[in-house]
Amino acid sequence: MKFSWKQFGIALCLFLAGYFTFNGKLFAQTPEKTKVAIAVGGKNLFYYLPLTIAEQLGYFKDEGLDVTISDFAGGAKALQALVGGSADVVSGAFEHTISMQAKNQHIVAFVLQGRAPQIVMGVSNKTMPNYKSIADLKGKKIGVTAPGSSTSMMSNFVLAKGGLKPTDVSYIGVGASAGALSALRSGSIDVIANLDPLITMMQQNNEIRIIADTRTLKDTNAVFGGPMPAATLYASADFIKKYPNTTQALTNAMVRALKWLQKAGPSDIVKTVPESYQLGDRALYIEAFMKVREAISPDGTIPDAGPQVALRTLQAFDPDLAGKNIDLSQTYTNEFVKKANAKYK
Repeated sequence: MKFSWKQFGIALCLFLAGYFTFNGKLFAQTPEKTKVAIAVGGKNLFYYLPLTIAEQLGYFKDEGLDVTISDFAGGAKALQALVGGSADVVSGAFEHTISMQAKNQHIVAFVLQGRAPQIVMGVSNKTMPNYKSIADLKGKKIGVTAPGSSTSMMSNFVLAKGGLKPTDVSYIGVGASAGALSALRSGSIDVIANLDPLITMMQQNNEIRIIADTRTLKDTNAVFGGPMPAATLYASADFIKKYPNTTQALTNAMVRALKWLQKAGPSDIVKTVPESYQLGDRALYIEAFMKVREAISPDGTIPDAGPQVALRTLQAFDPDLAGKNIDLSQTYTNEFVKKANAKYK
């Protein structure tokens, strides 16, 4: 039986149509931009653990991405990298999407890493052994990862609840690792607002007295009065519009990491995370991880009530938000997360 070129063409088209239908998701999600620069402020912290897992287990590569992660002293510095153009995406606090909208710069969070901030405020037992209330913090030096970061935002909120203004204290950027420990131990700061594993180390050494804790959902609700979105991946609205498949690929990798974390045991964590993040003490690192485990988002979804809680928190101390009409629906999207969860069930 003869087979004409016309019949061959028809057969080929039918084959390709079936192939693309069967593999539609694969081709539909081919990243428009494969090289992506991500900025983060304090990559060693559990706050950003899902990002580290996605990187270490090769999930970004599996999605066709060549990701470069640059680590900064704090979230505010990472945000500056995005605004300045040296980063495409930030792994950072959700609150920045609100504060930046107030400045007419639209950035959008598209996958949640943490459903509790994990930030802890503690007073130094060395310089403030007689601490009694928030009022005692007036005139004191508070060490944060970086001024303007989520650690300073939480500190401002705690101060506001105690009747103090941000201008009643001095903020000092101490980073999220050795610099923070050195500042506390030398007496250069009176209060520290930081995250695990640093906080657990300071607790073990009886170096701080905790005055505000958001490592658990219960404590977060007590501090903020509701769910408080923490670390996200966010980018400019223009980036997401221009590179939707790249954004989807990033989300896929992060959701896969979040699901891995839900099943992973402490030993899996220490095997995967760089040894330098563990402060030379695996037992301490594991203890710290267990304290923050429930703060990690199970699926990357930003809760509907979360953005409103974040806005209310910022309005308690940020004069830049006074009289500003913030459209919270423009600060986040769960559309990419929905597709990622369908892919990685």
